[in-house]
Amino acid sequence: MNNMGGMMKQMQKMQKQMQKAQEELKEKTVEATAGGGAVKITATGDKRITDIEIDEDVVDPEDIEMLQDLILAAMNEALSKVDDLVEQDMGKFTKGMNIPGMF
Repeated sequence: MNNMGGMMKQMQKMQKQMQKAQEELKEKTVEATAGGGAVKITATGDKRITDIEIDEDVVDPEDIEMLQDLILAAMNEALSKVDDLVEQDMGKFTKGMNIPGMF
């Protein structure tokens, strides 16, 4: 029984560490660009877009599709970087465990 109690304490400690890591992710940011920096997206570790910067040179009323494509590309890159950040920060808790749907 003592071994089970120790394991439960260890799981509770890991759960607190995971919660802290998730909170810290909200404070971390990633930046992604498209079009050689013409569009820049900033996102937090919990996948919130916090800033979009668009160079005025790419704002062409005759070619809105290009601007839309640049925004999509930058957003997708930002979200991919957030996924990498989450895996880096949270992966240490699930390393060696195969838990479907964890991260």
